[in-house]
Amino acid sequence: MKKITLLIILLSSLLSGYAQENKPGTGTIEFVSKKLSKIIKKDAKIEILADGFQFTEGPLWLEKEQMLLLSDVPGNTIYKWTEATGKEVYVKPAGYTDTAKRGGFMGPNGLLLSQDEKLLVCQHGDRRIAIMDAPLNTPQSKFITAAGHYDGKRLNSPNDLFLTASGNLYFTDPAYGFEKGPKDPKREIAYQGVYKMDKAGKVTLLVDSIEAPNGIAIFPDGKTLLVANSDNRKKRWYAYDITSNGSLTNARVFFDVSNEKGAGGCDGLKIDSKGNVFATGPGGVWIFTKEGKLIGKIKVNGTSVANCALSPDGKTIYLTATKYLLRVKMR
Repeated sequence: MKKITLLIILLSSLLSGYAQENKPGTGTIEFVSKKLSKIIKKDAKIEILADGFQFTEGPLWLEKEQMLLLSDVPGNTIYKWTEATGKEVYVKPAGYTDTAKRGGFMGPNGLLLSQDEKLLVCQHGDRRIAIMDAPLNTPQSKFITAAGHYDGKRLNSPNDLFLTASGNLYFTDPAYGFEKGPKDPKREIAYQGVYKMDKAGKVTLLVDSIEAPNGIAIFPDGKTLLVANSDNRKKRWYAYDITSNGSLTNARVFFDVSNEKGAGGCDGLKIDSKGNVFATGPGGVWIFTKEGKLIGKIKVNGTSVANCALSPDGKTIYLTATKYLLRVKMR
């Protein structure tokens, strides 16, 4: 009887450990290279900070306010998370402000803080990049268009954006926000582009050949731009040299994961102050050196990771993973 009892306890413990290890939203850190140990400590854990979302995206850490903003795209809501109060609604509606009912990925996506501390929002439903016309500490669902057209035609559904120190705004414009998909009759631009908007508000098309441009970022030296392609057939990241006038040249593949298995595709990405790349891809977050060498992964169980945000000191990364908000204290 004692042996049976001990066996039951042992099996129960093993099953409990297995369930915890494979709980959706948790995962492991894979050290492909010793270089990763300079970025992430060996015992770093993936924490679940909040759940109950529909599809999370666009995380943005605001250091002064000590809060994280994130988008729930189908929920048409921007949430905020703080250590003190957890998850709260920040702004709703936040990406589709028309009164006509619709579904799909209509809400906000990429979020960014402007140089004058205004919140910029990629709005799928309203098909524009908008500025929230309210202070950060008293948010309101009031928006002003920053970029909504190119060559007299409405944009598709701006997805992600990056602002340079000189004031140039680079952004991607895939077709994910249309209620009826890429073939929606409301679509006015045939391709899915990468654009630049200068300080005067002029929008210039830079790339029209990527099937589904998504995450976008620029290395700290300002010389190279990365764009994620979330097309299921060509899961890869592209690199471009930035010329003196802000245009792009020397297109090349930074890294290709088209044959990799795992939930999710090439989506949002961030680059730290040393040029290390944190790019969401199949199975979680792929971590590269600035030269494009894979050094590790943050592997997340049971869900896909759509985007990430770094704290200013580079010691913490926040992950938006479908219905979860996750955190890894790396150092």
